[in-house]
Amino acid sequence: MALLSVNSVEVVYDQVALAVKGVSIEVPEAGLVALLGANGAGKSTILKAISGLLAPERGAVSRGTISFAGEDILRLDPPTRVRRGIVHVLEGRKVFEHLTPAENLMAATTMHKDRAMVAQMIDHMLDLFPRLATRAKAKAGYLSGGEQQMLAIARALMTKPKLLLLDEPSLGLAPLLVDEIFDIITRINREQGVAVLLVEQNAVAALDVVQHAYLIEQGRIVMSGTADLLRENPDIKEAYLGGGTTQVDYHAVKHYRRRKRWLA
Repeated sequence: MALLSVNSVEVVYDQVALAVKGVSIEVPEAGLVALLGANGAGKSTILKAISGLLAPERGAVSRGTISFAGEDILRLDPPTRVRRGIVHVLEGRKVFEHLTPAENLMAATTMHKDRAMVAQMIDHMLDLFPRLATRAKAKAGYLSGGEQQMLAIARALMTKPKLLLLDEPSLGLAPLLVDEIFDIITRINREQGVAVLLVEQNAVAALDVVQHAYLIEQGRIVMSGTADLLRENPDIKEAYLGGGTTQVDYHAVKHYRRRKRWLA
């Protein structure tokens, strides 16, 4: 049984704008899955539907089901979903800039009553993210973009999640930092058994680490399969990996022609 099942989900904003159209995805226990697509395709909306963060943006799931560990979670509020084991690292890091790294980590532990265990967890996060340990006394607002991204992931792990939702962790980072962060994500998945649903525009980096991937275009899943299958698909190479052999300007090609080829 899948840890997370999103079945035929539709999402509307302001009760009229249909942003996600019949999306179905699965994340297995301890799985590492990517949701790929261009900016505005609906990737972040799907993550917010899973974590329950649509309401502040006047969005709602209008159709379909979302189950986690066999439980329907659509009626659960975001804090309850966190306690169930779902944690969402939003795009843009969103760290507490006036707090140190350790204080940021401490802020995510209100659900834990054992303070000695919390102290051990903080030490473990600083071991897992050595860059944070070297900046332990700095305010988070003075950390680099990559260090803030690491802090956001470490803070999420302080909730002891079963499923980690990551929204564009590579956004705005230098290639070396992207490699470091993706190595850490892989290590978390492998060593701690935390399932990961990774939203990325950087398809090259994502397909190097995930086992399975979905491609979303204009709110619909247009292709899914193993990472190897998507990596070798000629349309994926042309549009997302920059490895195609023909010089096609996909900005000038109507969307339905591309989608028809993928579905074929």
